Amino acid sequence: MDITGAVALVTGANRGLGRRFAAALLERGAAKVYAAARNPESIDLPGVVPLRLDVTDPESIRAAAAAAGDVTLLVNNAGSSTGSSLLGGSIEDIRLEMDTHYFGTLAVTREFAPVLERNGGGAVLNVLSVLSWFTAPQVAAYSAAKSAAWSLTNALRLELAAQKTQVTALHVGYMDTDMAKNVDGPKIDPAVVAGLALDGVEEGRFEVLADDVSRNVRAGLSGDLTGLYPALVS
Repeated sequence: MDITGAVALVTGANRGLGRRFAAALLERGAAKVYAAARNPESIDLPGVVPLRLDVTDPESIRAAAAAAGDVTLLVNNAGSSTGSSLLGGSIEDIRLEMDTHYFGTLAVTREFAPVLERNGGGAVLNVLSVLSWFTAPQVAAYSAAKSAAWSLTNALRLELAAQKTQVTALHVGYMDTDMAKNVDGPKIDPAVVAGLALDGVEEGRFEVLADDVSRNVRAGLSGDLTGLYPALVS
């Protein structure tokens, strides 16, 4: 897909990776970029079209699709991170993770799929995570939701192929954003991640692995699980 002249919509575009996506799309010559957020007044990026969108609210999603009927590229970026474990975390927080990353991505894609089809097919980019493939107690709810979103992305790719809509999955480890501000260790620049992901969209790739962490964990899926979870070895 050629991003030059495309009309893009980015969810969660008010900060972090979403804001970098919106900026990168403008730099690459997108004709229009809808910057979607629950609070569109928080959008401060010049050149974009602010749009109210809460991915957990069906009415909000329908209104956004009606307002942005010219979209040819959908970037499902909106996220949440409650830090909930599965046994000790609140069910409400765990449900929020699934509502945001799985049901939210599904609902937005379902609403915009006919829009993309009318506009020639276009593309969908789903922001996933290395935690789609690996988990730990302190990120268990988030990881479970991202894993579900990975399966969702693969299924949507098959279903949307008939209308010539390509679907690309982005996997990345920790980025230098507010969501990971309390994480120790290496963090990749979200502007770099946005660039790599959009390269993947333009090249028609199914997956973009944005860092060594994602590449190493992806490769580790073919081995014994003790390679990914050495603490299980007694």
